[in-house]
Amino acid sequence: MAGPIDAIRAIHNAFRKDMEGIDAAALGAARGTPGLEAALERFRFFNEILVVHAHGEEIAVFPVLEGVAPLVAEAYLDDHRGLDAAFDALDTAVAAGDALATARAAAAFKFHLDIHLFKEDTHLYRIFADRVPAPDQGKAVGIMAAQIPPELQPGFITWMYPLLGDDDRENMTRIQQMVLPPAAFAGVKQLIQGSIGDGWAELTRRMPELSA
Repeated sequence: MAGPIDAIRAIHNAFRKDMEGIDAAALGAARGTPGLEAALERFRFFNEILVVHAHGEEIAVFPVLEGVAPLVAEAYLDDHRGLDAAFDALDTAVAAGDALATARAAAAFKFHLDIHLFKEDTHLYRIFADRVPAPDQGKAVGIMAAQIPPELQPGFITWMYPLLGDDDRENMTRIQQMVLPPAAFAGVKQLIQGSIGDGWAELTRRMPELSA
């Protein structure tokens, strides 16, 4: 059964996948490949979601973790500030129109993000899963989800789902089905279907109730 932490891991995987594409676009542009502007410009919405996600961790997950594993979250908070700096460096390079500096900044952003997410998945959230009772885990993840502004929700769904593999799509959808009122989930379901194209067939094979 999908649990609250599965939602966080799915979002982490979406971050990885999108940043991989952004970094590849920056490198391609630096090598003179045309037509990569739209792929590179994804970094702005990517970072908007990343900032909301990090803020949710800081107000919902880190304080709970402090009670069961003091000082563990402190280094991850520093990582978040480092990611802010990495975005600023990339934004500055893109604004200056410097393709080489953009590629260097994107590579640095990706490197820092990959290490941070790996540490969270293999260290921070392992401790969280082991030491925090399941109801408190669910409450923390619910607080995180509530940090996404309503106007950003549709864009968040249509950004995330195309970046996810089949297992993550299923887990995320099951979690949303559990926590959302039926009317709200119906709207989310439409967004999911519209965003993943042919992937909808596999999701409905795994979750036949979506076709009802």
